[in-house]
Amino acid sequence: MTDTETSSQTGGLTRPGMRRVLAVLCLTEITSWGILYYAFAVLGVSISRDTGWSLPAITAAFSLGQLAAALIGIPLGRILDRRGPRAVMTAGSALGALALLVVAVSPNLVVFYAGWLVSGTAMGAVLYSPAFAALTRWWGAERVKALMIVTLVAGLASTVFAPLTALLNEHSDWRATYLTLAVVLAAITVPAHWFGLRGPWPHPPAPVAEDFADHAAIVRSRGFRALMVTLSLGSFTTAAAVFNLVPLLQERGFSPALAAVALGLGGAGQVLGRLGYLPLAAHTTVTTRTIAILAATAIATALLGLGATVTTLIAFAIGSGLIRGLFTLIQATAVTDRWGATHYGRLNGILYAPMIVVMALAPWAGTLLSSWTGSYAHAYLVLGGIAALSVLTAALSRQAAAASIRIA
Repeated sequence: MTDTETSSQTGGLTRPGMRRVLAVLCLTEITSWGILYYAFAVLGVSISRDTGWSLPAITAAFSLGQLAAALIGIPLGRILDRRGPRAVMTAGSALGALALLVVAVSPNLVVFYAGWLVSGTAMGAVLYSPAFAALTRWWGAERVKALMIVTLVAGLASTVFAPLTALLNEHSDWRATYLTLAVVLAAITVPAHWFGLRGPWPHPPAPVAEDFADHAAIVRSRGFRALMVTLSLGSFTTAAAVFNLVPLLQERGFSPALAAVALGLGGAGQVLGRLGYLPLAAHTTVTTRTIAILAATAIATALLGLGATVTTLIAFAIGSGLIRGLFTLIQATAVTDRWGATHYGRLNGILYAPMIVVMALAPWAGTLLSSWTGSYAHAYLVLGGIAALSVLTAALSRQAAAASIRIA
């Protein structure tokens, strides 16, 4: 580490060091999301066809991994607050590569499940939560800009790695594909995290209010509990809506190819939404924008259930993606906008745990809703109602948002 990368005033990094950290996390987040998360969506059918294991059983293994990610996030949050992200994210990258090797060579479902359990633990150490903690502490007052940039880049993970994974699978098989992806993951992210996230970890900023000095008191507060429920409901709705969009569109007469295009356009809308977060944050309070984005989520989800023509459904899919992009940054800034950055790692780990759990269950739950209600269109109306409920719980977190005036 050079002196030019160390800020003696803050105990953190100077501008070149901050830019290095941002560039590294852009590279590692798009790679980690693409390989650890999105590759499974491409390979699931091939795995089932080759092994004879049922697709629900295979998907359950992936969901188990998501539950592991939720649980590991809480203790990792404490480590991130004290020591920073370098060791956590480097170890997570190595563990993720090892987990994919286990998945690739698994002779039976027991080993396959074990591989995904380890993979989920790795996801908790390398995906958004630790990356957000790193940028929040190192970028300080400019954290929103840094968070926006890294989520913009990571939002392209499926665009890059879904076709790459499909190409590898087409020329080999799912086992060889996962072996290749494991090597890619290790080669890119392990050295990037170890060498790129070096530098002094800044001291935590002072609490913005005396009431926020004790993180345990914040967790016990009504505002924190209400926010946890709010973001979990919103996360459930958005995850279920994304994973069940193609079946919904095919139910409405779309060809598989056109449904995939619509899903991709929704991803483009997500990128546009993230670009719009900075001006939105500059002109609204934290409670106002949280309620507005959740209300828009409810409306957009219900409209997908009501849309009838190709044009309207594609338009609603793009609009829904745009709102999802905004919601990602609502999640990333939820803690700092209300309680400051003093205990960001711990509080974010606790806040994210139920969100990850419901996101793991959302694809299955969306399918179940379509069965109960008789169609995917009706299921989307129910999902819209769930998002509307999150608007009500968001209002209960208003007491915590009062601090955002001081934080800003």
